[in-house]
Amino acid sequence: MRSFAAELDHLERKGLLRRRRTLEGPQGAHVEVDGNAYASYCSNDYLGLANHPRLVEAACEGARRYGVGAGASHLLCGHGIAHARAEKALAEFLGLPAALLFSTGYMANIGAITMLAGRNDALFCDKLNHASLNDAAVLSRAKVYRYPHLDMAALAERLARAGARRKLVVTDAVFSMDGDIAPVPELLELCERFDAWLLLDDAHGFGVLGSHGGGILSHFEISSPRIVYVGTLGKAAGVAGAFVAGRADMIEMLVQRAGSYIYTTAQPPLLSEAILASLDLIAGESWRRAHLHELILRLKSHAGHVLQPSDTPIQPLVVGENEACLRLSSSLQALGILVPAIRPPTVPKARLRISLSAAHTFDDLDRLIVALKHDAAY
Repeated sequence: MRSFAAELDHLERKGLLRRRRTLEGPQGAHVEVDGNAYASYCSNDYLGLANHPRLVEAACEGARRYGVGAGASHLLCGHGIAHARAEKALAEFLGLPAALLFSTGYMANIGAITMLAGRNDALFCDKLNHASLNDAAVLSRAKVYRYPHLDMAALAERLARAGARRKLVVTDAVFSMDGDIAPVPELLELCERFDAWLLLDDAHGFGVLGSHGGGILSHFEISSPRIVYVGTLGKAAGVAGAFVAGRADMIEMLVQRAGSYIYTTAQPPLLSEAILASLDLIAGESWRRAHLHELILRLKSHAGHVLQPSDTPIQPLVVGENEACLRLSSSLQALGILVPAIRPPTVPKARLRISLSAAHTFDDLDRLIVALKHDAAY
């Protein structure tokens, strides 16, 4: 039997061994990690809300009012008034009939897909979908068709061929490693033509896209009862957890059938108080999105030829070789700049994933741009 030590050694030799950093304070554009100070381009805290005083105070007030743990699953006695208020506020924020809280985005995707699709159904999945969507597809036991990234013609051909009881198109709204945006209007048109549901995982769009931060639906000014909307609360919203939103009968079926909702303890109610505060900030402080957009344009204009096309805070710099990517990440770290090296199997080719935040200043960004221009590793 092969030892784990041998497998770990194999990963290290291939430049694929992951190591955790230890954050020694709050998340932000500037962090303390392993005893050193860095400018960070590692987090998904796109609006700079993870350590916002209003969220901190809301969580503290929630703890004083409700305690810490929920103590039970939602269907036993763990569903509190704070959860109910947060779900109502999320649905109203998006302009959708209903919403349901989940403890993580992974659990939201697992719960939604396995409820919507089973053995006699078919899933149509973009090849660059997030790992949670891929795992959910396998767990659903439905027939899975994968189409080339953003290839609407290939998707149409697969939808036309499939004779499933229920069809569900599944895609990231903003792709987590490339930062590009799914063509939702075209996807919805295909779903209407072939009588399919459309699940949009808007983990990286919620709070960032749209005039008030309403995500991909607001960005395209689109709405349909066919859409199952999955949003994440631990990224731009600065809190934790996730939710599924859409038509009321679909949400009620999740309550009845989604195992990742039914068979787990409800998230701490104090987080729901922080969610309510976050929604106020997302909607009310539009300057955060405006500044973030300016940062994106500045980075693209000064280092655009080495970056993959992306109009979102996710700016990938594809390096190719694992070791070269690790060297570039290490050289930036030596300059006090954290940018993670993302390697297979997460992505086909190793890259730096630069994540911008509204908490970054123009000086922060210019320092990164200069460092990239003067490093020949890429």
